[in-house]
Amino acid sequence: MEHLTIAANGAKFHVVRAGTGKPLLLLHGWPEFWLTWKPVMARLSDRFMLVAPDLRGFGDSDKPDGPYGPDGHAADMLALMDALGIARFGVVGHDVGGAVMQPLARQAPDRLAGLFFFDFVYPGIGPRMAAPDRLNHIWYQSFHQMEMAPALVGASRESCRLYISHFLKGWAHRKHAFDDVLDAFAENFFKEGNLAGGFAHYRASHAGRVAMMKGEAPQLPPINVPTCVRWAEHDPLFPYAWTDRLGETFGNVDVAMFPDVGHFPHREDPDRAAKEIAAFFQRIGWS
Repeated sequence: MEHLTIAANGAKFHVVRAGTGKPLLLLHGWPEFWLTWKPVMARLSDRFMLVAPDLRGFGDSDKPDGPYGPDGHAADMLALMDALGIARFGVVGHDVGGAVMQPLARQAPDRLAGLFFFDFVYPGIGPRMAAPDRLNHIWYQSFHQMEMAPALVGASRESCRLYISHFLKGWAHRKHAFDDVLDAFAENFFKEGNLAGGFAHYRASHAGRVAMMKGEAPQLPPINVPTCVRWAEHDPLFPYAWTDRLGETFGNVDVAMFPDVGHFPHREDPDRAAKEIAAFFQRIGWS
């Protein structure tokens, strides 16, 4: 695996590149960075050239000055792929990465061979996200917008580790999925600016999520890039039942349950995740 620093869209991005073949851009979620993809990359590098960046605000990439949401990340990724000399590519994303893929597909559909999603937020979730029985699941989205949040979570290495591990273990169905990298994740988020950099996504996304939860999200035309969604059977954050309106956002979508995993299918069952990713891009002729 090759570690690169790439200048794009006015910032410097840490990128890990591996493998040969058709290019796939891998977009992580929160609380993650490029390392979350390592098991999948090891299984796909014989068939694809894999590009796994730290999004702006995360990992070893530059930190935003203020809120930074999906539209900004999408522009970053187009500029990043330009800087790498990659004109057309497939995208695989999860969580925040899935939120980024939607404006990416609207900004530059002709550059995208296909979209592969694991569990993520999309407009059809609507008011269900803020239903009374869901409030204990989404509290962190409000907390992350508070000015005190980075200082409080980052008060010590132990407090940072406790906070990050709460989500990595709590949202997983296979509770040991991150055990081998938990210290690396905690240390990464303890680096200066990384807590605030990740929290910037929630500040930037707040207005759009409120509109979604009010049922007032703008009605946009469907994304017609070939799309595959594999949604976890046991995601406590985004239940599988919430896949029912994906057809309103994606005009050409293949949806199925990913069994026996929680919020992190790519980390909890990388063998199956890699097979699903490879099979989709083979079906659409991008492999």
